[in-house]
Amino acid sequence: MAINAQEISALIKQQIENFQPNFDVTETGVVTYIGDGIARAHGLDKAMSGELLIFENGSYGMAQNLESTDVGIIILGDFTDIREGDTIRRTGKIMEVPVGEALIGRVVDPLGRPVDGLGDIVTDKTRPVETPAPGVMQRKSVSEPLQTGLKAIDALVPIGRGQRELIIGDRQTGKTTIAIDAILNQKGQDMICIYVAIGQKESTVRTQVETLRQYGALDYTIVVTASASQPSPLLFLAPYAGVAMAEEFMYNGKHVLIVYDDLSKQAVAYRELSLLLRRPPGREAFPGDVFYLHSRLLERSAKVSDELGGGSITALPFIETQAGDISAYIATNVISITDGQIFLSDSLFNAGVRPAIDAGSSVSRVGGSAQIKAMKKVAGTLRIDLASYRELEAFTKFGSDLDAATQAKLNRGRRTVEVLKQPIHEPLPVEKQVVILYALTHGFLDSVPVDDILRFESELFAYFDAHQESIYETIRTTKDLPSEEVLDAAITEFIDQSSFK
Repeated sequence: MAINAQEISALIKQQIENFQPNFDVTETGVVTYIGDGIARAHGLDKAMSGELLIFENGSYGMAQNLESTDVGIIILGDFTDIREGDTIRRTGKIMEVPVGEALIGRVVDPLGRPVDGLGDIVTDKTRPVETPAPGVMQRKSVSEPLQTGLKAIDALVPIGRGQRELIIGDRQTGKTTIAIDAILNQKGQDMICIYVAIGQKESTVRTQVETLRQYGALDYTIVVTASASQPSPLLFLAPYAGVAMAEEFMYNGKHVLIVYDDLSKQAVAYRELSLLLRRPPGREAFPGDVFYLHSRLLERSAKVSDELGGGSITALPFIETQAGDISAYIATNVISITDGQIFLSDSLFNAGVRPAIDAGSSVSRVGGSAQIKAMKKVAGTLRIDLASYRELEAFTKFGSDLDAATQAKLNRGRRTVEVLKQPIHEPLPVEKQVVILYALTHGFLDSVPVDDILRFESELFAYFDAHQESIYETIRTTKDLPSEEVLDAAITEFIDQSSFK
């Protein structure tokens, strides 16, 4: 078959005219060092701080140290089969995580990948893990209460939507229980909860997830877990991933409660990374920017202005102390960043006072602004009563004779301690808290034996549920107390019909 030279020429010209250059230019580097969760790479001259990088084996890394000769990288995932000499390439994207409604009810790792075995998470929205906190003019003062359902917190150290309230105490003093109860109490309160487990045992996280599922709280909760078996970069990243997920809801006008359990382990993971990356160690071998590690995280919790939708992120960061030492480095750092702290005492916990909240060391810098009117009225003197009771209790151990006024104070103090006790996973709605605290502060419990206080409380609630629902309704709708005559008459009527007469 004869081929015409002109046809060939025309065909070549046509192909040249239609040629579309399609270059895929990626900047690649070479791994020069691999260590425990970190790597160094040469050749990534244009890498950005916090940029996502991909290793030859498919693992992700995040650029941390941008030095003149190489880049220090933290490895987000398996690093056992990465070798010196492997190639690594830039993605051009800052580290981000998937966000949105699809994550609710799921257990994910700090990269937003599901670890609960319930299939993929389908969402096309992402947010960078590091973003600037809302500025002063973008914020609004904290004024709405976030009810935890725990009498000792809602009465003594109230938390408001948009607040950061530190929960601090030794291990095994009930910190996680307080947070789980606060999450359980958000049912029906139009609140999304995020529980970030940092460095916990996987079996412990499983137990918390099952508790949330059992009480129906997983329907509005996201669990982010970086367990103790994970490499330290994931422990460092987990809280930032959690707050990025929370910001998606906040900027859409929703309210979020986020729990960081706990930031001591994040600080230790960050210290490990920093030392491996050869950053200079400071006090207790922590790097100099360990304060910034937590301040840029916690400042992202806020109540934003109405122009931005009026949403909020309320943070409950945990810090674990050693032998109750709240003057330690990380503890004092986080105390200075937050808006108050709930201090859990080892001795109170062992004495059976649970939740073991030390009223003397605990404080909320938002205070009465985060309480409804009714709670303000009944809880006004509680803190002073408790503090003076603890002082008197220590004094009376010397065995001196007591006058009637001191005896009365001690009796009221014992009953206050007993009323503030609460069983695990039984948060109380605010109207019930108000009723029992009213009964306490108005002397209705003074003649009830201390051992019978909790029985009195449960029978009072049952009686009000059956016969005085209107009082609950008044507190719920008006946020204020009914008249004292109505409350006094209702409680007196209950006592007359009960075995406490």
